[in-house]
Amino acid sequence: MSLEIRKMKQKQDFFSHSQALVEGEVGSGSRIWAWAHVMKGAKVGKDCNIGEHCFIEKGAVIGDRVVIKNGTSVWEGVTVENDAFLGPNMIFTNESYPRHGFPKDLEKTIIKKGASIGAGAIILCGITIGQYATVGAGAVVTRDVADHALVYGNPASRKGWVCVCGLKLPEGDSVVCKCGRRYEKRPSLIK
Repeated sequence: MSLEIRKMKQKQDFFSHSQALVEGEVGSGSRIWAWAHVMKGAKVGKDCNIGEHCFIEKGAVIGDRVVIKNGTSVWEGVTVENDAFLGPNMIFTNESYPRHGFPKDLEKTIIKKGASIGAGAIILCGITIGQYATVGAGAVVTRDVADHALVYGNPASRKGWVCVCGLKLPEGDSVVCKCGRRYEKRPSLIK
């Protein structure tokens, strides 16, 4: 290892496994594990955990305190906001009509603050997953997901509502989660 590279590694304020390839911007306190690749032009926020065999493409934006489990790729055009969770081997797409040799028309996908996506879920491009929403394992998400919605299935559909803490909320118009938070359902938010 050259002296210049050694000095650069000593200055970084995030952890990068010796088998990780980090070319992009990574915030302080983040951890990048073995065989992960953060491309030049990708942005990873503070205090994130990027698991083994993850790929963060140029143009992808990861907020603070995001957990990305093993085997997940985040492509250009995908933004993951603060405090989100991406389960192992979940899949993003970023082109509706992919063809080699044709101009790319990437669609923006947004994962809002605090949202959780389960293992093996597939998120089609151009979709927004709402704040604190939960996408179940193996779901195929083909349309936007409302804030606090619980969705699963193929295609994914709303099966309930979830609290900020992640617990499923009881049915009703005015409910209290087991954690003590209170919620009132508003028709304008229901999708």
